[in-house]
Amino acid sequence: MALANAQIYLFLVLFSFMFLHSMANFNYGPWGRPGNWNKTNCPNGNNHPNATQTSNKFNVGGSENWRYGFDYMDWARKNGPFFVNDTLVFKYDPPNPNGGFPHNVYLLPDYRSFIKCDFKRAKRIANPNQGAGEGFEFVLKKTQPYFFACGERGGIHCNNGTMKFVVMPIKRWPY
Repeated sequence: MALANAQIYLFLVLFSFMFLHSMANFNYGPWGRPGNWNKTNCPNGNNHPNATQTSNKFNVGGSENWRYGFDYMDWARKNGPFFVNDTLVFKYDPPNPNGGFPHNVYLLPDYRSFIKCDFKRAKRIANPNQGAGEGFEFVLKKTQPYFFACGERGGIHCNNGTMKFVVMPIKRWPY
């Protein structure tokens, strides 16, 4: 008898979990009826900044731009999800003859290179001068991970963990 009760309890727990998980994207209206099914609402009720059905442009780092000392992984988490055909804009100061570190943008080939800041097989997609003015634009063309990092001065900005981030664009649902 105890085994049968345990099986029933386990079934109810699993069924409840699956039901609640499948209903997570529904906004329920009054009296428990399904309301507006909206996949773009954030937990606080505001629409996500990337909730449009068109491609968007994102200034990498927001108002901070592409600079040393900023947490770009956190920026990517807060501004995602990113979608195929979205554009990332890298804006940074051009080299300064009075000093300061120049920046560039590399696309690293894989996670291992990203973690180790290994630029041997990386592709430089923007040189130190391309970030000036309106910045350098990079379009996320495929559903794949994109590993970005600054590779100037032997990758010192990447090695200390500040000027690197990863995004994984997804395809938009056809509505």
